[in-house]
Amino acid sequence: MQRTHEHQEIYRTVERFVVDEINPHVAEWERDGVFPAHEVFKKMGDLGILGINKPEEVGGMGLDYSYQMEFAEALGACTCGGIPMAIGVQTDMATPALARFGSDFLKDHFLKPAVAGDQVAAIAVSEPGAGSDVAGIKTTARREGDEYVISGSKQWITNGTQADWACTLVNTGDADPSSRHGNKSLIVIPLDAKGVDRTTKLDKLGQRSSDTAIIFFDDVRVPAKHLIGEEGKGFVYQMMQFQEERLFLSASILKAMDRVLDDTIDYTRGRKAFGQSVLDNQYVQFRLAELATEIEAVRGIIDKAVGALLAGEDVTLLASMAKLKSARVAREVCDASLQFWGGQGFMWESTVAQFYRDLRLHSIGGGADEVMLQIISKRLGLGGKRKSG
Repeated sequence: MQRTHEHQEIYRTVERFVVDEINPHVAEWERDGVFPAHEVFKKMGDLGILGINKPEEVGGMGLDYSYQMEFAEALGACTCGGIPMAIGVQTDMATPALARFGSDFLKDHFLKPAVAGDQVAAIAVSEPGAGSDVAGIKTTARREGDEYVISGSKQWITNGTQADWACTLVNTGDADPSSRHGNKSLIVIPLDAKGVDRTTKLDKLGQRSSDTAIIFFDDVRVPAKHLIGEEGKGFVYQMMQFQEERLFLSASILKAMDRVLDDTIDYTRGRKAFGQSVLDNQYVQFRLAELATEIEAVRGIIDKAVGALLAGEDVTLLASMAKLKSARVAREVCDASLQFWGGQGFMWESTVAQFYRDLRLHSIGGGADEVMLQIISKRLGLGGKRKSG
């Protein structure tokens, strides 16, 4: 994929915003366990960077997905992993289905304000008993006249305590015994609606500046016109959203991995052990060289996936590979680097400790490694016919 001047400008704009408006506050927000999403998103909306690949008619730039990948990678300049995740929920997880299939009413009332940064969005799919098993959700939306009545709960919801609304996957009918997919629908639920309780904020190992909540729905009534697209198509819509989510997650941690590696090179060059710099040890040199190569391999998979997406191809296989590989390399980079830092790497405030905590989520959120392997195996036709994509 050729990187144009316009790509570089998007990258520089986002990186500059991160350095000037986010990084000076990261330590405080990490301590507080939350960042001011409305304030940050409004500033981003004013810059026009919350809708890079969204249509111009909803306030976006109308650019192709390669520009969104510049946005995602530039967010990696953040000195923590939680805030890029929270921003990605707004741009690549809660809004793609709304942009593709939402009615004019939904776009006017929810998508446009999200692109402008006037509203904060969440994606509510995971449940206590249905994380990776998306088809196993229990939350229901019962149709009563011109309303849906929603009951159930969602867990591990990023932006959950601050979001104005959530793109929510629900069951809108009884499951067909032959398929658990055909009764799923996506509905926009305002989180200030009567019967919504999102006061349970979760205390996480990492990504602490990104608030995460359990959301309870107790007979929450929303207008039927809050349905995204067609009833019963929610699983399909969500699977489409997952591809963009997984590419975003993969690209958003590239610079974090670079940062950990660069900081480790600098630290080991200055750290002395047994009369020499730790970096003078050939094993350390080779290991860091190997990790740098792995990061570039991840970039290659992402680049190929984006190229396929722009060509209109099914990128399920490549997006799953990118998600799997990026998450595993991130774990490897952080773990190996922490070892080379020695005791200092085990200190809470060190760069390597920050990303050791924050990037661990990438092997779980957005589809666990094991789910990615399952998808890849299926797409490769292991035990059956190979599928393209």
